[in-house]
Amino acid sequence: MAANTEQQRPGVIQGERYRFTVLTSQLIRMEYAPDGVFEDRPTQTVLNRDFASSEYRVWRTGDGVEIHTEHISVYYDGQPFSPHGLWAENHSDCGGIYCTWHYGDPLLENLGGTARTLDGADGAVPLENGIQSRLQGFAVLDDSRSFALTEDGWFAPRAEGVSDLYFFSYGYQYRQALKDFYRLCGFPPLLPRYALGNWWSRFHPYSNEEYLALMDRFASEGVPLSVAVIDMDWHITHPENGGKGWTGYTWNRALFPDPPAFLQALHARGLKVTLNLHPAEGVQPHEEMYPAVAEALGKNAALRQRITFAPGDRAFMDAYFTFLHHPREAEGVDFWWVDWQQGTTSAVAGLDPLWVLNHTHTLDSARDGKRGLILSRYAGPGSHRYPIGFSGDSVISWQSLRFQPYFTATAANIGYGCWSHDIGGHAYGKRDDELQVRWLQFGVFSPILRLHSTSNPFCGKEPWRYGGEVRKTLTSWLRLRHRLMPYLYSMNLRSHTQGEPLVEPMYYEYPREEEAYRVPNQYRFGSELIVAPVTQPMDPVARLACATVWLPDGTYFDFFNNLQLEGGRSITLWRPLSQIPVLAKAGAIIPLAGEAESRFNGVQPPRTLEIRVFGGADGAFSLYEDDGESMAFASGETSVTRFTFKWRQDGATRFTLSAGLPLPFLPETRDYAIVFLGVTANTSVAACDGDGAAVCAVCAYDETSHRLTVHLESIPCGTTVTLLFAEPLALAENDRLSRCVEILHNAQMDYELKERIRRILAETTDTKRCLSGLLALEIPDAVYRALLEILLA
Repeated sequence: MAANTEQQRPGVIQGERYRFTVLTSQLIRMEYAPDGVFEDRPTQTVLNRDFASSEYRVWRTGDGVEIHTEHISVYYDGQPFSPHGLWAENHSDCGGIYCTWHYGDPLLENLGGTARTLDGADGAVPLENGIQSRLQGFAVLDDSRSFALTEDGWFAPRAEGVSDLYFFSYGYQYRQALKDFYRLCGFPPLLPRYALGNWWSRFHPYSNEEYLALMDRFASEGVPLSVAVIDMDWHITHPENGGKGWTGYTWNRALFPDPPAFLQALHARGLKVTLNLHPAEGVQPHEEMYPAVAEALGKNAALRQRITFAPGDRAFMDAYFTFLHHPREAEGVDFWWVDWQQGTTSAVAGLDPLWVLNHTHTLDSARDGKRGLILSRYAGPGSHRYPIGFSGDSVISWQSLRFQPYFTATAANIGYGCWSHDIGGHAYGKRDDELQVRWLQFGVFSPILRLHSTSNPFCGKEPWRYGGEVRKTLTSWLRLRHRLMPYLYSMNLRSHTQGEPLVEPMYYEYPREEEAYRVPNQYRFGSELIVAPVTQPMDPVARLACATVWLPDGTYFDFFNNLQLEGGRSITLWRPLSQIPVLAKAGAIIPLAGEAESRFNGVQPPRTLEIRVFGGADGAFSLYEDDGESMAFASGETSVTRFTFKWRQDGATRFTLSAGLPLPFLPETRDYAIVFLGVTANTSVAACDGDGAAVCAVCAYDETSHRLTVHLESIPCGTTVTLLFAEPLALAENDRLSRCVEILHNAQMDYELKERIRRILAETTDTKRCLSGLLALEIPDAVYRALLEILLA
C-alpha cells in the first residue's frame, strides 16, 4: 500500500459508499451511505462542519483506507460499517487495551451526559452518554437517525441504512472537546437577562386577583421575582362538551376575565410571563380559535372533530403558531412552557415530537428580534440550542436533592448547561423545612432558579409559609440570587461566546486529579466560584450540616463566613442552616448588585455595585451588560466594565475598574463598594481617575469579618478609577477562638464540657497540643469535626 502524506483539503477522504471528514485532529466524521449519497445539510444535532483543516495522512488499502492524525488512527475495509471492518485507535490520554474502539462497541467509563426527564424520580436516574470519557479518552456521537434541516426552515428524513458517526478523541481535554462539540452543534444562545432571576411557579388554579395579590405579597416582603409562571389552569381544563382538559389555548375567563389587563399588570410589576402548554391533544372544538385552525387546514369546522396534534405536518405547525400562540403573545405572553404528554413518537417515523416543539418554539419566539426561549424537556444531543431545560416533576426528598447537583453539572458533558429544576421538589414526600432551605440554596447556585410545587395546599414554597430562621433564610437567599445577577449574566456571555457552561464538574479544570472525580456534588460555578451544596440533614447536636469538598492547590475563602482555607486536600466543611460551602480562590472577583436593589422585581443593570475581591493573589473580571432581551448585542451594543486586581505590583496593591461605555440601558453614574476580603486593616489607599485626578474614596474596616470596604460614589460610565494601597494589603489570620466558640455556643451539649473545650482553645496556641487536649475529652463527633475544620483551616 502506498502512503499519501499530503495534506488533504478540506479534509475529506471518500469512496463510492463511504466518506470520512477530518474536522480536527481529534474529531473525525465517519459516514456510510448504501446509495453513495452523503448528507451535507445541517441536522437535528449537527449544524456546522466547516472546521479549519488539520494535518493527517491517508493510506489506501484495497477497497479500504487508513487515516492517521496526531490523535486518532482509523482503519476501514470499505464495506458497510461493522466491528471487524471499522475501528479506531485513540492516541489521546488512553489506558492501554481500552484505546481501541470497534464499530458498535459500548463506551466504557463514559462520564455521562444527561437524561430526558426527572419525572417521578426519587433519587438517581440513568444518564445517556456524553462526549467525555476518562478511561478510554474517546466517545462516539451517532447522528445516523436524526432528521436533516432544510433551507426553508423545516426538516426531512434521511435515507435508510445510513451510518453517520462523529468520533471524539480528546482524552483529558474536556473543555476543548466541549468547545468543538459546540462548534459542530451550535453554541448555547445568550439567555435573556430575566431568565436568570427568581421564577414563581405552582400547579394551582389561581384567579386573576389571587395571582396579583400573591405577586404584591412577594413585593411587600422584599422578595424579588423576574418570571411569573402560570400553570395549565390559565386555560379551560373542563370543557362543557367533555373532551380532555390537559391541552388548551382558550383563557379560562372564570379565573381571568380580562387576560390582556392581567398580563399588563404583571409586566407593570417588572415580571415576564410564561404559560404552560400540553400540546398532545391537538385542537378541540371548544377552543375559540378552532374555526380558524380548521379552515387553515381545510377541515370542516361544523363537524367539530378534534384536530390531531401533528408535529410532522408543516401546515399544522404553521396554524399551531399563527392561531394558537401568536394571539396570546400579542396579549402579553413572553414565552412558553411546553410540558409533558406528547411522548416520543409521531406520525412521521423516527421524528420526536418533543424535539419538534423545542426547535420550532425557539425559532418562532425569536421571530421579532428577541432571543429565542422555551422551557421544555431535553430531547437529545443538540438540545442546548433550545434553552431552558425543564427537568420534570421530581419527588420531594433528600434523595432527589442529593442527585440534582451531580445531574446538573454532568449535563455539561453533552453541552446542556441550562437545567431548570422544580426547586423544593414537586410532589409527594413530607414537609421538611431544612430540606426546603437546602434545596433553595442549591437553586441559587444553579443555572435557573424556579420555585415550583403541586396544587396540594400544604406544598407552597412562599417564604412566609415557614417560621423564624427558615423564613429569614429563604428570603435572604432569594435576594442573593438577584444580587448575583451581574456575575450570572457575565457568565451567560461566557457560555455563549466561549463555550464554558456556568456549572461544570470539577474535573473540567483538574482532569488529571483523582480527587476531582470523587466529589460528584461539587462543581465550578462560573470562573470564580466552587460550590458544594448541602444535601443531607444537619447533625442534631452540632446544629450543623456537612459537605465533604476537595480543594485544589491554593488559598480559598468561604463566600459567606470569610474563613480562609488552604487547598491541596479534601476537607469536611460544616455549615449552619443559613450557609453552604461556596468558595472563592484567592484573587477571585465577584460583582454583585447592591443589597437594597435586590429587594425589587426585575433584573435591570443596577446603579449600585458591590465588588468582592478576595485577597492573596492577582485577579481580573469582565462585567458584561447589554439590554438583556434583544439581539442588539450581536451588533456590538454592549458594555464591558473591567476589574483588575494586582496583589503585589511595585511594592503596592492596586485595583482598577474601567467602567463600560454609557449606553441607554445603563445608569449614567454608579456607586461602587469595593470590598477586599480576608485582609488586615489598611488606610493607605489613594484613588485617582484615568487622568491622575484624585477621586473621593471613603474606607471602612470590619475587624470581625476582615472586610476592607472602599466606597466610590457617582462614578460616570466610561470612567477609569484606580485604587492604590501604598502599604500593600496583607492577609488576616483566621480568628480560631471566636469561630470555635460560635460552634460551641450553638451545640446542643453539656455546658461544662463546652467550657472545658473553650479553655483548651483559649490557653493553647499550638495546634498539636490543642488537638491532643480535645481528643482526651468525649466530644460529640460532629462537634469535634466542626472544630477540626477551624483548627486545621
